Amino acid sequence: MGRLPGRLLVVVLGVLAVLAFAGPAAAHVGGEAAGSDFDGRVTSVRPAVPGVSVRVLEFGDALELVNDTGAEVTVPGYSDEPYLRIGPDGVWRNAHSPATYINLDRYGQVTLPEGADPQAAPEWVQVSTEPRYTWHDHRTHWMSEGQLPPAVAADPSRPHTVFDWTVPLRHGDTAVTVRGTLTWAPPPPTWLTWALHLGLVAAVAATGLVARTSRPLAWALGVGAAAALWHAAATPEPPVTVSSHAAAVVSALLPAVTAALVAGLGVIAARRGRGVVTGLCALVLGWLLLVQGLPDVDVLWSANVGSAGPHVLARAAVAVLVAGGAGLVVAGPAAVRRLREPDRPAPAPEPQPVG
Repeated sequence: MGRLPGRLLVVVLGVLAVLAFAGPAAAHVGGEAAGSDFDGRVTSVRPAVPGVSVRVLEFGDALELVNDTGAEVTVPGYSDEPYLRIGPDGVWRNAHSPATYINLDRYGQVTLPEGADPQAAPEWVQVSTEPRYTWHDHRTHWMSEGQLPPAVAADPSRPHTVFDWTVPLRHGDTAVTVRGTLTWAPPPPTWLTWALHLGLVAAVAATGLVARTSRPLAWALGVGAAAALWHAAATPEPPVTVSSHAAAVVSALLPAVTAALVAGLGVIAARRGRGVVTGLCALVLGWLLLVQGLPDVDVLWSANVGSAGPHVLARAAVAVLVAGGAGLVVAGPAAVRRLREPDRPAPAPEPQPVG
């Protein structure tokens, strides 16, 4: 096997090995959407209870409640029936509450079982041993599938408050009210989104298709690695029922660090004039960036972004991962073909003495 086919085999095997562990780790934490035009948030918890925290997840689709006190928090269903108990001995859910089944579907399109009766005596089933729970709550999000809120439909060019919502709780004998708001914001213009990202694909592809040296490709590798590292570091805080924030960031950093190492090898090769190695690294990095960016591609055309950092940087990072990754997949093989090191001529035989 020649040197170039051998390198290609090593690269392909490396890609398969890295993608095997990078794919699951790179998906958006919790499996939720990375972007949405809707956004929900908690505005107040009255009265405030030290040790009890409530926050909105998935842009308004879910609520997370953590109860680190010695008293139980109870959550009613939509007919004010007992639905959840969250306390020191874990989480208990009422099997007779219609909310137990309605909350299984984003739009509540379910057939209730015969035993779902808000008037029936509760039948408590333990669903967790931890004093924390995340559930889909229809009081906090827009329920009409495929239909915008009336105010939004009338003027989709500006942000709107869709509605304010409340979720009642009880902490021991104390009534607690969680208040929040659901908003909508216009997404980026579609024509601008596609123009920018197609332009980025073309610019990165050109570093392998037309550039005379591997230096421009090395710059593209560096930008791709930076985007991968930022995207991982800005991983949003996941539900506490899934994992800790630190664990989520570490999981996301594994493929990002791999991408940075591949990019580093490509940059070193470019500085040494090794165009073929730089191209191979670009091919590997392109696939790594795509694997990390595609699960979050919806941030490119959504008004709100699930990120621990600024929205503009989150969008830019995903744009580089997806559009830049696609460009590198094109640029890498092109650079391998165009930037091969010239064959060194065989050394001339030394003159032999005559006689």
